Formats: sequence, structure tokens, C-alpha cells
Amino acid sequence: QVPLVESGGGSVQAGDALTLSCEASGMPRGTMAWFRQAPGKEREAIASTFPTGGKTTYADSAKGRFTISHDKMTNTLYLEIHSLKPEDTAMYYCAAHEWRVASARVLESRQYNSWGQGTQVTVSS
Repeated sequence: QVPLVESGGGSVQAGDALTLSCEASGMPRGTMAWFRQAPGKEREAIASTFPTGGKTTYADSAKGRFTISHDKMTNTLYLEIHSLKPEDTAMYYCAAHEWRVASARVLESRQYNSWGQGTQVTVSS
């Protein structure tokens, strides 16, 4: 497993932008991803990336306002969120696997064996 620590969440106004960070221990190897879970809802995928290969995948609902990126030097995963909406309010989780997840499965939460503690994002209108 890969120890993960998220940060960057907070309470913001609709229309604001926010960048979440996820620090991962060790050298970047496997697939990493962002998920979120709102109260009373299932966990949903946002985006994934394979740091050593540069391939990124976005959930259809995340295309346009979310940007995933990775800093190989610090092995830190980022999620930029623009034009935040109240419906973006959720706990945001970073996930990782030691190895590359199959491309067709990168947005499936069950593919990841390492999870951070989550960082809360609250958007008010």
C-alpha cells in the first residue's frame, strides 16, 4: 500500500477555484486517482492518472472543470477544481495502487488499495 495524505479542502463560495493536494510516499509507480463522496451518495470517480506514463482519464461528469496533475519530483497528486458549485460539496479522496491499473478500470474505486483520509470541500451559494 501507498500512504496518502490529502490537503487543500475548505469552505468556499460558488464560482471559486480550489486545488487539492495528495502527498504519496515513495517513488511514483502506479495509477493514482481522485474520488469524492457527498453525504448520502455513493463514492464517485473524478479522474485518474498514471504518473510514469502521463495518461489521464476523466469521468464524464468531471470534464471541463477538473484538472488532475502529478508532480513526479515530490510524488504529489493535485486536483484543480474551477467554477465550484454547491453540488461539488463532498469529501474528496485520493487513491493509489502500487501498479498500473487497467485503462478500462481506472475509474473503479475497487481497483485501488490505498486511500487517504479525505479532505472536505464545502461550497456555499
